[in-house]
Parts: sequence; structure tokens; C-alpha cells
Amino acid sequence: MRFGAVFPHNEIGADPGAVRAWAQGVEELGYHHIMAFDHVLGAGTTNRPGWRGYTSEHQFHEVFVLFGYLAGVTTTIELMTGVLVLPQRQTALVAKQAAEVDVLSGGRLRLGVGLGWNHVEYEALGQPFSHRGAKLGEQVELLRALWAQPTVSYAGRWDKVVDAGIEPRPTRGGIPVWFGGHVEATLRRTGRIGDGWLPHIAPDATAEAMVERMRAYALEAGRDPGDIGLQPRLTLATTPADARIEYVNDWRVLGATHFDIDALGLGSSSVDEHLSVLEETLEALVP
Repeated sequence: MRFGAVFPHNEIGADPGAVRAWAQGVEELGYHHIMAFDHVLGAGTTNRPGWRGYTSEHQFHEVFVLFGYLAGVTTTIELMTGVLVLPQRQTALVAKQAAEVDVLSGGRLRLGVGLGWNHVEYEALGQPFSHRGAKLGEQVELLRALWAQPTVSYAGRWDKVVDAGIEPRPTRGGIPVWFGGHVEATLRRTGRIGDGWLPHIAPDATAEAMVERMRAYALEAGRDPGDIGLQPRLTLATTPADARIEYVNDWRVLGATHFDIDALGLGSSSVDEHLSVLEETLEALVP
């Protein structure tokens, strides 16, 4: 099982030196990938009483720009969005940005995508919030076509491309697309067309049933469920230290292939503090 570290958006600041030091430190510790969250805008709360979730005061680096930078300061570690809110973005532009990061990183990008929850972002970016589920599947189809073919002609409900293509394209001929989310449509979409699933739930009976349904959808689509990755997340701030090994092992039994370690919310305020927590956690989880 491959372990990755969640990028600490809010806790190491915007200093490029700190970002570089954290990423290089994570790579040196032996982590397999860096996972970064995606938020373009944060909602102001002055006129939104009761608002829950991230706000305009939370810092988020734009993921493709961040990964472009990290591609140049790291050498082996994989870069993954977790998750890119794909329906609020232009599909052709995402295809171009993702391909560019993949090329410049030497084929180290995995694209985790999802629907998102923040209608404020959708509105500001000029995209419909209510139709995001229907849009997502079509977008993935177009992304893969643009990555694989020199030119594409595509006419869908949301996107239209007439004899056009991107260059450079991914050297692998494509980029792995993983889906985040827990609704049935996500399980179905993952089973039918996804390279992997990103659950953020405990490894209990409910999770087991969801994994089984996702794999059943894969069989229905004529796919081998074993080809679909499974990448849960361990949030250290909400999981007691004496329960973490069991948490990871329970997910391992369910077929986890990758694991994210989220060290946010522990009071760490420096790169060294974050790296120390990640080092201790990896040593505890990997004998």
C-alpha cells in the first residue's frame, strides 16, 4: 500500500520556500504522493450567517499552479488532486493544464475529481451547480479524448470541440482519473470508468458494502475490479494514535491500494513540525 501526504494549505503559509521545503521533505521521508485540495474561492461570512465549511479566510493554492511548481522542485513523488472540482471548470482548459503538469513532472500526475459542495464557487465561475453530476461524466470522456488524440471533434451537452487538440499531450497517452464522493452515482461512475475511488469514511460495514457495489458496477461494465484503485484517508486530528494502525489495516482488508495521511488540525505551524508528524506516522504504519 502506498502512502501519501495531504498538502497543508492553511498551515505553512504562502512562502514558496516553505512549500518547497515541505514537498522535498515529504519526498525524502518516502511518501509516494502529495494530495492537494481544490478551492478557487472562499465564501465571505459577513452576509452568510450559519455558513459551514471553508471561508474566504482559508488559504488554498490553485492546484495546477502549485503542481507546476512542485514538479520542478521534486523528482519522484506523485502529484494528485483530491479532489479537483471538475464541473466548475472548463473541460478543455483542465485537459491542457493537467497535461502540462504531467509532461513537466515526467508523468507524475493523478487527477482526482469530484462534484464539490460550494455553490458560491460555481456561481462565481459561471457554472451551473445543480447539473454538476451530469456534467462530470461527460467531462471525463472529453478529457481522455483530448489527452489521447491529436485532434478531437466532440459534441456533448456541456462541451463542444470541433477538430481541435492540445499539445503537448501526456507522454503516457492519458492521465489516471480517480473519483471522490460517496453517493451511489460516484460508485457507479468509478466502477464503470474510473481508475480509482477516494473514500473519506471509516472502514466499517457501510464502507465494505460501498466497495462491493463499486466492484459490482465494474463487473457489469466488463471491467476487472482489481484494476480499480482504492485510496482512503487517515485524518490524524480525529483518529486517536492507538487506533490508527487498526484503521489502516481495516482498509487494507477492504482492498486499499493507497492511503492519504492528513496531518492538518494538530496545531503544527511550521514545516519542521508538519514533517515530524508525518515521519512519526509513517514509521508507525509501515513496519
